[in-house]
Amino acid sequence: MYAKGNDVIHIEGDPRSPINQGTLCPKGAATLSWMQNPNRLTTVKYRAPYSDHWEERPLDWAMDRIAELVKRTRDDTFVRDLPDGTTVNHTLALASLGGATLDNEENYLIKKLCGGGLGMVWIENQARV
Repeated sequence: MYAKGNDVIHIEGDPRSPINQGTLCPKGAATLSWMQNPNRLTTVKYRAPYSDHWEERPLDWAMDRIAELVKRTRDDTFVRDLPDGTTVNHTLALASLGGATLDNEENYLIKKLCGGGLGMVWIENQARV
């Protein structure tokens, strides 16, 4: 990625790569377009519990809300030891479902965060990693 100030101005692959000689996958080739698209969504739709309408909220609010709910759920359901004394350090109340658009490195980090960091047991992905 090439940037000028805070703006991305060009994206290209590494021509020295023995795998793809610098060509980009469809996701990489489209990245600049979606980053600069004036129609790109920057807010989320939120419907409060028991509400009959949707509200528009800032993306930062949504990220904080998700983090808060994940932390609360994990803390409320975390099990350190089973009744027989076996240490498990897990929660069965959260799960992760990944997609094939993530690369191996991203999937590895998500697995480490969800399993080792949050104690999730149910971690699934379309891709086999």
